[in-house]
Amino acid sequence: MVGRGRYAKGVAKREEILQVALDVVAEFGYRKASNREIADRVGLTQPGLMHYFASREELYIEVLRARDQRDLVEFFEPDQTFAGFLGIIAHNTTVPGLVRLYVEFSAEATIPGHPANAYFVERYAWARSVLTGVIARAQAAGEFGPSVDPAIAVDLVLASADGLQVQWLLDPRVEMVERLSRMWDGIRLASFRD
Repeated sequence: MVGRGRYAKGVAKREEILQVALDVVAEFGYRKASNREIADRVGLTQPGLMHYFASREELYIEVLRARDQRDLVEFFEPDQTFAGFLGIIAHNTTVPGLVRLYVEFSAEATIPGHPANAYFVERYAWARSVLTGVIARAQAAGEFGPSVDPAIAVDLVLASADGLQVQWLLDPRVEMVERLSRMWDGIRLASFRD
């Protein structure tokens, strides 16, 4: 029984660390977020913090996973349409540090052997599945026509969303939601063509 209690406490502490790290990265950004700041906020030393993660990269990959889960529950699960997806994009404008972490790690994950590679491969597969479901529901509701290749549409949406995040980080006047909405409308209109 003692082992289970310790395990449960360790899982709870790891979850607390991830939630605090989400806030710290959102507030300071990845490069300025310090292990010391996170450790202080959860009542640990820096070595104590790293007891829960194999490396700083693992910590921040897990921050990205926690962000995905939080966004899924908060924005997409209540509205499993493109509007729900856009809710996540709109929320991203309030957490530039997390967006910057995502952008930096996604680029670095293309380097063979980078610790974030597996996360991004899995994340893109998951995102494709989610958006393919959005298209299927839109077709079932008559909002999309039959002349759409879901795989192509989904890849265009994901590429646009990721590219717009980079542009937005460079120039916050870029309206990500508005641009993605217009692209989606274009895909929708094209889906009714023969």
